[in-house]
Amino acid sequence: MKTDPASHQRMTERRKAGFDKKQAAADGEKGLLIVNTGIGKGKSSAAFGMGLRVVGHGMRLGVVQFIKGALHTAERDLLGGFDNCDFLTVGDGYTWNTQDRDADIATARRGWDEAQRMIAGGDYDMVILDELNVVLKYDYLPLDEVLATFAARPAALHVVVTGRHAPDALIEAADLVTEMRLVKHPYREQGIKAQQGVEF
Repeated sequence: MKTDPASHQRMTERRKAGFDKKQAAADGEKGLLIVNTGIGKGKSSAAFGMGLRVVGHGMRLGVVQFIKGALHTAERDLLGGFDNCDFLTVGDGYTWNTQDRDADIATARRGWDEAQRMIAGGDYDMVILDELNVVLKYDYLPLDEVLATFAARPAALHVVVTGRHAPDALIEAADLVTEMRLVKHPYREQGIKAQQGVEF
């Protein structure tokens, strides 16, 4: 739809006035509980994009990567090389690889113990808990314990949780929730395998 210059100017002036009003009213800051979920691609990628921002600002980042411990990821290589980032991976790969529930529970507990230390210690500006939603889906950790830890976090700490199937109670507790929706995926439609630089 094509508009004349005068109409376009009126429209953009209205938009700017609305934006300025909202921005003037939004003057508070707090640590956010952020959840990236859904069956579409990009949940961890979005979280690590925020992590790069934190590191770039000279702030302190903590990462616990659940499930993917046996898999090589470039984000671990990159972020783990910064002095202001502590990056821990736990796990032996996806649950269909381990096929040992007791071992998966023990591994999840090791990662969660480290996550709790990062969250409670007050040393971090952001903590990313990659694939924690998967751990919660399979009941490897008690949801009420996880939610209690999040509720007691330092006031300025941002916590980012990724993974499919975020529990309803976590979504309810979160400040920001993004659901990635699958429209097309090259693996499903074309049989294209996971590729370096795109998936890992």
